[in-house]
Amino acid sequence: MPVPSILVQRPGPAAQRAVDLLAAVAAGLLCWFAAADTSVRASPEPAWVAVLAGVAVGGPLAVRRRWPIVTAVAIAASSSILLITRVIPNAASPAPVTAAGVALYTIGLLVPGRPGGAGAVTATAVLLVGMGFSGSSAESSDSPGAAGVVFAALICGASWAIGWTLRERRRHARITATQSTAQAVAEERLRIAREMHDAVGHSLSLIAVKAAVANHVARQRPEEVGDALEVIESESRGALAELRRVVGALRTEPEWGTPPTLRDLGRLAERAESAGVPVRLDVQVGDDLPESVTAAAYRIVQESLTNVVRHAAPASCRVAVESTGAGLRISVTDDGARRPAPASGGGTGLVGMQERVAAYGGTFSAGPRPGGGFAVVATLPYRSTGGSGKAAAVGSGHRSAAGTPSPAAAAAGKGGGAAGIGSGTAGIGEIGGIGR
Repeated sequence: MPVPSILVQRPGPAAQRAVDLLAAVAAGLLCWFAAADTSVRASPEPAWVAVLAGVAVGGPLAVRRRWPIVTAVAIAASSSILLITRVIPNAASPAPVTAAGVALYTIGLLVPGRPGGAGAVTATAVLLVGMGFSGSSAESSDSPGAAGVVFAALICGASWAIGWTLRERRRHARITATQSTAQAVAEERLRIAREMHDAVGHSLSLIAVKAAVANHVARQRPEEVGDALEVIESESRGALAELRRVVGALRTEPEWGTPPTLRDLGRLAERAESAGVPVRLDVQVGDDLPESVTAAAYRIVQESLTNVVRHAAPASCRVAVESTGAGLRISVTDDGARRPAPASGGGTGLVGMQERVAAYGGTFSAGPRPGGGFAVVATLPYRSTGGSGKAAAVGSGHRSAAGTPSPAAAAAGKGGGAAGIGSGTAGIGEIGGIGR
């Protein structure tokens, strides 16, 4: 149950001073009226005595926040003296008891630990002793009796308990706010790390593949080195642009571009094909996908293709993205033979994909296929954004079917280049930094 803000937020200094002065004046007027009252005695106290009684009991409340324990003990002692001397009759004892309750509430609110408890007990004991002695005097027709003393004790205890409860609630609210801030910072750091990984990991993987190819064919087929260097240059520029977009998203300037969409999957397929992984891309989605869902789907496909290039190339791959009405289903399958990941570092790619899917309450699975290869399947539930709902074929059949080289793959394989790619990427499992 949420705590009302009035219970956990402190008023400003001006409001606190106003409240303290109001409490002091109110308590002073009550005690002045109690001392000047003639309903229970024949003659009232002199006017100056009544005023002094009001000042003695109500005045300390003006500084209750600065010296809460001193204020409570002073009010309790003044009240006891006034009750014992019958300046304030026992019938009017609720007036000084109320003032003492306000002081005890302040102790519970501002003084933690043993000092607060000791101060509250001391002030309460002084007040109760004074009430007890006031009822034992010769003129005790209006004695408070045991019931009056117990009632005063309950008022004092309840006042302190209310202040203590409010202080604990404020402390809990501060702790909760601190924890929420720390959690938000941790989540933001994780999001930034994931975005940075997704932005440059794919391109750097292709750069590593092409660098290995260039190194392998430099002596045997030097004419292919230029093509590999062109891919490295293109991917480096793309990675730099993507990195600028991610870093720009952390700023306030709006001119850094829009997040990737499913229409950008074709570019991912072209990059994968340039590394020896022909991709068949089949995207059937509606026009009501939220932007966050499309960005998450793009990142899942990007990381999946990166893993295929790193750990299974040369292989054929199929990417299917389908809108089922209740969610978006992403499937990335390949027929390659897996190379073991380097022992020096486990990958974070699958973990990142799983975290993305979990953020949307979807399902995620990744593992070897029964007939060979590897499969990544994820579903992202979403609510329609109000589009027409008609399915749109975005890049359907954009790449060649699995097992049929695309034009890009065929060009890469001219003159034995395909074999070079295969042999050149055989050791990429040792280069890739993110394993399955």
